[in-house]
Amino acid sequence: MEHYDVAIIGAGMSGLSAGIRCAHFGRKVVILEQHNAPGGLNSFYAKDGRKYDVGLHAMTNFAPPSERRAIFNKLLRQLRIDRSELNLIEQRSSRIAFPGTDLRFSNDEALLESEVAQAFPHQIDGFKRLSETVRGFDDRELEAPYRSARVWVEGFVSDPLLQDMIFCPLMYYGSAVEDDMDVGQFVVMFRSIFHEGFARPVDGIRRLIRVVLDRYRKLGGIRKMKTGVRRLRIESGKVSRIELENGGEISASVVLSCAGLPETYALIQPPVSEDLPSLQGRLSFAETIAVYRSLPETWGWGDDTIVFFNRSERFHYRDASDAVDLASGVLCFPNNFEFGDRALSEGVVRVTCLANHDLWRSYDEAEYAEAKRVWFERIQGAILPLMPEFTRDFSSELVATDMFTPKTVHRFTRRSRGAIYGSPTKIKDGKTPVSNLFLCGTDQGYLGIVGSMLSGVVMANEHVLKGVG
Repeated sequence: MEHYDVAIIGAGMSGLSAGIRCAHFGRKVVILEQHNAPGGLNSFYAKDGRKYDVGLHAMTNFAPPSERRAIFNKLLRQLRIDRSELNLIEQRSSRIAFPGTDLRFSNDEALLESEVAQAFPHQIDGFKRLSETVRGFDDRELEAPYRSARVWVEGFVSDPLLQDMIFCPLMYYGSAVEDDMDVGQFVVMFRSIFHEGFARPVDGIRRLIRVVLDRYRKLGGIRKMKTGVRRLRIESGKVSRIELENGGEISASVVLSCAGLPETYALIQPPVSEDLPSLQGRLSFAETIAVYRSLPETWGWGDDTIVFFNRSERFHYRDASDAVDLASGVLCFPNNFEFGDRALSEGVVRVTCLANHDLWRSYDEAEYAEAKRVWFERIQGAILPLMPEFTRDFSSELVATDMFTPKTVHRFTRRSRGAIYGSPTKIKDGKTPVSNLFLCGTDQGYLGIVGSMLSGVVMANEHVLKGVG
């Protein structure tokens, strides 16, 4: 039975980043991935000759290279990745669109402040205090037990509409809790989106995966694809061996799992928890992708990079009661990053909405196909009122479509209930009841692409490399 210093379950961004960090310091590392492609929740696929990103609308935490203390730049230094390899481009500007009120924001945080001052003049002082409190928030408090961000924010901003408009982007990009989020996660996401901002590699998620994967390979890291984990056998309180779905076995001094909290606990034998359903997340999403011959800017849709929208009187972020909840969502125009002369050749429109996992999983094959057809059309119709200068039918320019559902997420990631943001219970120190088994990634608590990578680095530093380097 082959032995490794570190075995990592999952070749997502957190697993690859943890692998880089461990391998850099000479550890013998293996990453075990159940599928044939890396990236996890943030990957890509090909269909009819086109490549589609999965997960990535944008990378948060954008900061110029001169800001050495910025999280993203610190992360790249930890991974020894040259920023120029990512070929990043910034957003143009984005928008929070609620009935009767819009707030624009960009990678210049002054824009959002000016928008709040104009739309909510009696709230601007409280918003500024909130922003400055977030900026100076003691990072040690990020590890504190859960506190309601909804309650905390009321101490700064009293207007329910402004509260909802602040929470909408932060929840859609980083909350596993219905209608709320942890104060620590709120702080992380507020900084990530409003203080720093959005960017993406020119080539999308493929570029990021390639750069990270190349770095891991060059350090001698081992990656076993199509090699899922069947069981983690426990003896004397430790993982003694890892049973693989292909019938093989390995052992490791330390095991880092990116599979998720309930998913990891389900692998442990003998069990450490009998109440796994209570740990499962309840929030899943459906997303449509529409590809057009022409570019959004030729339709008068060239300003918004991402639109976080809500069409109801109050914003609700909870498990959908129907197959898809059309009341709110995220509209992304990948074309509307600052591509310059490297513009995409086709127009792309992506829409993400909350969706009901149980309903999508209950459909048989024919029902599922019909539900996808129906809901694709409904989602496309729901976003039309958001579009500026919408004066004609663009359906004749549509050349390709696709859609993923909670069933898709569950199939390709094995996430319980298709919950992209995992369990509402986050294990911030990564520790489990098994002494050499630790969580990293979504259920450790750092969400988003940069957050996942940061989680891998932090957990590797803390549980594998502490005191080294």
